[in-house]
Amino acid sequence: MNVVPGSGDHDQVLRDYDYVLPPEAVAQRPAQPRDASRLLILRRDSAGVEHRRFCDLPHLLRRGDLLVLNDTRVIPARLLGRKLPGGGRAELLLVRRRGEGLWEAMPRMSGRLRPGQEIDLGEGARARLVRQLEGSSWEIAFQGPGDVDDLLERAGHMPLPPYIRRDDTPEDRSWYQTVYAEEPGAVAAPTAGLHFTPGLLRELTAAGIGITQVTLHIGPGTFRPLGRAELAGGELHGEFYRLSSVAAETIAGTRAAGGRVVAVGTTSVRLLESCASAAGELIPGEGETRLFIRPPYVFRIADALITNFHLPRTSLLMLVAAFVERERVLAAYREALAEGYRFYSYGDAMLIL
Repeated sequence: MNVVPGSGDHDQVLRDYDYVLPPEAVAQRPAQPRDASRLLILRRDSAGVEHRRFCDLPHLLRRGDLLVLNDTRVIPARLLGRKLPGGGRAELLLVRRRGEGLWEAMPRMSGRLRPGQEIDLGEGARARLVRQLEGSSWEIAFQGPGDVDDLLERAGHMPLPPYIRRDDTPEDRSWYQTVYAEEPGAVAAPTAGLHFTPGLLRELTAAGIGITQVTLHIGPGTFRPLGRAELAGGELHGEFYRLSSVAAETIAGTRAAGGRVVAVGTTSVRLLESCASAAGELIPGEGETRLFIRPPYVFRIADALITNFHLPRTSLLMLVAAFVERERVLAAYREALAEGYRFYSYGDAMLIL
């Protein structure tokens, strides 16, 4: 594996991936329509950048190329309630199912968290803290009428990122979801895919550009600051993935025919590289990946990348810097800011060829 743990100072490593972002550059709502968002093109074999629209994508790729989409579906994973006893405000962010009525969750409430603490979620539903897991995660047991999926559908809120400075709205249930989302399980959207529309996907297919789908359920760790342990150990938070034999064969066929594998989002890249053998062959299957991609890294599968603009000092920005030189990425970010691009989940996109 080509992940090289840094030997330098933790703070200096993070400073290398820092940049100044004015708060007004953070998009609070998506472009309408989705594919009207702007697209900055960065070519690895030439200097400079190009400025286009996302709807131009069919003219920027080649016949025979293949888009790899992450079909994970964001669940309305935020539940609001009241502590028992006392009635203080409480919030749960569900992360993943652990068994019948059991979930991993990240609770937020005043006071010290303790096993046995109960939360009233309304309509007769309650949650009880069972035991602390890694970091700020807890195992949570649910009780009450119906199952947790029904509760989320009725009362759950979309887990918008913390830099979206507003409450979620009913529109976010569709906005913060790709049009091809199928597999429920993510608590953050694969945001590079938010720019696609059904019409754009049809145009891409008509232009001879292939499409295949993979699944990686994005967890809350995607927003966490990098710590010394991650930088020293070369591993990140675990995320569930699934690569079907059909997708693996489609990707292999594209490569054999000379087409480019265009990963849509850093999550698709992480999945593809996690499933790649040392010889560069994809091995279908499912499991949990903790792969940390950062410079220097030799990519085995992905030839091109569609990605949004990422938070400073994060593993996502490091992945992009491994795909193209760090200095060029940061220079492109500076130009995007100067040109008025919108950043982060609901913002504009980059295409790296």
